[in-house]
Amino acid sequence: MAMISLTEQGVVWRPSAELIAESNLTQFMREHGIADYRALLERADKDHEWWWGLIAGRIEFMRPYERLLDTDGGVPFARWCVGGTTNIVQNALDRHRGTDIWTSPAVIGESEEGQARIWTYAELSAQTARLAGGLKSLGIQRGDVVALYMPNISEAIAGMLAITKIGAVAMPLFSGFGVEAIVTRLRASSAVAVLTVDGTTRRGRWAPMKEFIDEASEQVPTLRHVICLRNKKVATARSEFDVDWQALCSGRSEDMPNEELAADSPALLIYTSGTTGQPKGTVHSHAGFAAKLSLDLGLMMDMKPSDRIVWQSDMGWLVGPILAFGATIIGASFILADGAPNYPSPTRMWDLIEKYRATFLGLAPTLIRGFMQGEGIGGKDISSLRLCVSTGEAWTPDAWWWTFDNVLGRKGPIINYTGGTEIGGGILSGSVLQPMKPCAFSGPVPGMGADIVDSAGDSVGSNVVGELVLRKPSIGLSRGLWQDRERYLDSYWRDIPGVWRQGDWAVRDDEGFWYVLGRSDDTLKISGKRTGPAEIEAILTNTNKVREAAAIGIPDPIKGESVGCVVVLHDGIAADSTVRKELSDAVVSGLGHPYRPSFVLVVNDLPKTRNMKIMRRLVRAACLGKALGDTSSLLNPEAVGAVQEAARVLNLDKGA
Repeated sequence: MAMISLTEQGVVWRPSAELIAESNLTQFMREHGIADYRALLERADKDHEWWWGLIAGRIEFMRPYERLLDTDGGVPFARWCVGGTTNIVQNALDRHRGTDIWTSPAVIGESEEGQARIWTYAELSAQTARLAGGLKSLGIQRGDVVALYMPNISEAIAGMLAITKIGAVAMPLFSGFGVEAIVTRLRASSAVAVLTVDGTTRRGRWAPMKEFIDEASEQVPTLRHVICLRNKKVATARSEFDVDWQALCSGRSEDMPNEELAADSPALLIYTSGTTGQPKGTVHSHAGFAAKLSLDLGLMMDMKPSDRIVWQSDMGWLVGPILAFGATIIGASFILADGAPNYPSPTRMWDLIEKYRATFLGLAPTLIRGFMQGEGIGGKDISSLRLCVSTGEAWTPDAWWWTFDNVLGRKGPIINYTGGTEIGGGILSGSVLQPMKPCAFSGPVPGMGADIVDSAGDSVGSNVVGELVLRKPSIGLSRGLWQDRERYLDSYWRDIPGVWRQGDWAVRDDEGFWYVLGRSDDTLKISGKRTGPAEIEAILTNTNKVREAAAIGIPDPIKGESVGCVVVLHDGIAADSTVRKELSDAVVSGLGHPYRPSFVLVVNDLPKTRNMKIMRRLVRAACLGKALGDTSSLLNPEAVGAVQEAARVLNLDKGA
């Protein structure tokens, strides 16, 4: 396939000599005698154990490992740091004892109403230890799964750390889940306990949480305890499972030691939504997750103990554990804001940056598009930011440039980062040492064995679209799927023999920059040519009439597939036939006549996950009247119904 329009812009940012000199990567390379970043990449690719040995050396072990990598059970089930012992909490908290970090802020919690609490590392450790002691007193043991169904409050961080501190397995759940989604995950994991709250507020409205757990608990035979924090001091129904959080922690030691665990013991069970079937339970280990976060955050993202982080997400998605374990491993401070980034103020995210002088911003391109069409920055002073990290969705050029210009003032980089829950972090990333192109990834995370291949698994050249894969095991990779070995192999390892298939289309340009074009399940094949949805969506948003778009493939008796476009228009743009024709013509002008859309459907919103990924598979299913599959991760399930209704008006669900 020919080079796409997203890759046609040159380098727009290069690091200054001062930034290079002060970066964590430069210090790391000096420490290990590595000449430059190119040399690091080359050796990490060739000498896998050397590289991951260096990364494992960035975390603390209680007993040193005897063997770094064991693939005797096959590459998909690689074991890491065999013979060693550790605990991820040792790395997130205890390693900072006696340093300046210990008395610095760890969590700056702010409620939707603006009430703030600051916990230092010492205070977070004390809260964690008291809760951990309480959990042990309930008989919770190593390997038991304990779910966490909580909003973004400081106790959620202490909860995640306390569970892993005693060797149990933490299973964070999306705080917006309903009863059915909760039951599915509690049953699949055989969870023995849940940490929750009475409720929270979302956009000023009361959102109960414990009553959902109470209803779910009646359907989960393994569940023994519901530990409830009175977050809003609201009385809740009592059940045989109830344990009061404050009473459980009262009077317990603040210096409880960490459980010493085999390095590859499971620490986290994080469910991801599958395209079909039940959610998939990814498993992350104490040593592997800690080491991967140290690499991704500490080296690729240049996160420092001096950083203050704003990265709004939910405890149930990967960003929650990234903050709980990754930011604390670095020793940084993070602002844990409960509620939405644009409520109660339409500029709330920028308010937080201004108020706390945040230096590090994590965001999703979809979030930026919302601000672009709303209040923008709102005149807030966000000059403290030194960089942004973006993940979750492919950029459109207009959103990327808006961020570079308005958020960073072109002085700092947008570190584009992609991977996923199954990876325990990233596959591709930018860094502060590498130049930057709009919408691009500077390259693979070192040592990941990333490649772009055809359907036979052969590497493709530059400017050719293929599947993003991993050719080597990674220390942060999921240790299978929870109690489902065959599904793990079917989902990731068997489609293209010998490699991990990520499920994304990607392309490299002549200068070595990488681009992810969307999920390969979302790809369109028009007249025999594969096209990622991002290319079509970029054309639509560049018309300045479309705020968001989802390009999908529609069965076509002649072309095999034709293009369908579902769009959200900017305010003030009429959803009439003239606009639809302009959008259709723009796609033809950009890609040619075979790409003329079969329809342009206008809706008020597109279905998204809580971390702001547009769910194209659901858009397609809604348009065609197909089964929706798993929808439990949706932030706005009503958007699916709106697409279905709009499709019915055009008779799309009848096969149009």
